[in-house]
Amino acid sequence: MTDTAPVATVERLAQFAGQTVTLRGWIYHKSSKGKLHFVQLRDGTGTVQCVVFKKNVPEELFEAIGASGQESSLSLVGEVVADERAPGGYEIQVRSGEVLQAAEEYPISPKEHGADFLLSRRHLWLRSRRQWAIMRIRDAVVTALRGFFAERDFLCIDSPMFTPNACEGTSTLFEVDYFDRHAFLTQSGQLYAEASAMAFGKVYCFGPTFRAEKSKTRRHLTEFWMLEPEVAFADLNDVMQLAEDMMVYTVGQVLERRRTELEVLERDVSKLEAIQGPFPRITYDEAAKILVEHPESEFKPGDDFGAPDETILSESYDRPLMITHYPVGVKAFYMKRDPEQPDKALCVDVLGTEGVGELIGGSQREDDLDLLLERIQEHDLPKEAFEWYLDLRRYGSVPHGGFGLGLERMVGWIAGVEHVRECIPYPRTIYRIEP
Repeated sequence: MTDTAPVATVERLAQFAGQTVTLRGWIYHKSSKGKLHFVQLRDGTGTVQCVVFKKNVPEELFEAIGASGQESSLSLVGEVVADERAPGGYEIQVRSGEVLQAAEEYPISPKEHGADFLLSRRHLWLRSRRQWAIMRIRDAVVTALRGFFAERDFLCIDSPMFTPNACEGTSTLFEVDYFDRHAFLTQSGQLYAEASAMAFGKVYCFGPTFRAEKSKTRRHLTEFWMLEPEVAFADLNDVMQLAEDMMVYTVGQVLERRRTELEVLERDVSKLEAIQGPFPRITYDEAAKILVEHPESEFKPGDDFGAPDETILSESYDRPLMITHYPVGVKAFYMKRDPEQPDKALCVDVLGTEGVGELIGGSQREDDLDLLLERIQEHDLPKEAFEWYLDLRRYGSVPHGGFGLGLERMVGWIAGVEHVRECIPYPRTIYRIEP
């Protein structure tokens, strides 16, 4: 068989209406009625119905398609025909083609499967309609985030994955052999991003991070992606405004580019359309008062907020909630204290709507050398491990700040997916490192 028709993709079929094209993909579903095959062909960009009449194609092709099971690979040539009843508005009237590989007994059938079964076959589960939608939304989120920072003249300066010191304790770090010494997989690129900001002004890093905490909640992964901007000459209000603008922009981009995928997930887009600024802003003390008075909360003032607390707080708003000024005792050493309330940090957590919990954590960073030295001592951290970080305060220190965004939590929130393990291609958790 010789394919002379132009190669098209499902998502671009409208550009080829009335023309003959070549489509390459896999059988997502197939039904046959005598001299007719209906093939739902997926190609990674979408799914389209291909109609195969026995009288219109070579007999060997008709028989080969009939004998091919789910996920068999095909190359089909046919006319793009507008059909309002068809998903996407088009179908393919097949004229020729070939079966590239006939698959048999595909393990993930249309019936219900348990999470462990599917996660053990993640390499195949990604082909399903739901996972297709989630991964394409993830791609749109990543593209939007990079576009947002590019438009604002941020430079992408990625931080290293290997770090030499367990600067905040070893309990949640992965230790690895590094030639003739030990190193750790990074928990965050922030400290290095601060150094980059002192060189370039406005930067972000975006890459995988690793946490060895033995958490089994729907909000945690062992390996996940973090986006971490850092800005020189910025205070807490600047950090909060940047985070708000970024979230509004990103949600808007997904609504613009991934409506079909949101529909596949049956996402209530009206709740995403409500994500507009300004976001409500309350202090930790105000949030604590709400929780103390809530009948289902076990929160004690002075503690950090747990997942149930974040759910209670965020469900009261139709847009993300910003909570500022946490007690310094529950926050990291590098966060600047409020000069007017020394027991409070100049920090912010951003909680997503619909009870998803924390999406962003950020702060103004401590820029005073002596105060930072005090913080390091108070946290019983090794000063020698931070000499390079202290240099940032010795040579041209300025007010600065930034935040960290967990990509998978952001994707799960926008897509309406409960568990973040579906929001990364190959999840790594306390119990899973395969496939």
